[in-house]
Amino acid sequence: YCVEFKTDSLSHHCALENRPYARWMQYLREGHTVCVACQPPAMNSDTHRCSGDGHNADGGKILHWEAVGNSQCKGTWKKIRQLEHCSCPLVHSFIFT
Repeated sequence: YCVEFKTDSLSHHCALENRPYARWMQYLREGHTVCVACQPPAMNSDTHRCSGDGHNADGGKILHWEAVGNSQCKGTWKKIRQLEHCSCPLVHSFIFT
């Protein structure tokens, strides 16, 4: 499954990232909608959920995220909706880890 979030805030460290494999962090913006897929091995085998997916969170709850590979690139987002069948666009698509 996938979860759509609206980015609420992010640290300035994301824009400073220039390593080739992590340049995607430069394109994160406040107010953008991002789509995050929950796949194994991040998915808990008992609950079939990914940690941090905002399960049972309403749209007003602020949730925290952190980028893999740069712990200083982090921020908050709000859950928009969960999609049982992922149809994430290629841009602004991520995977839970």
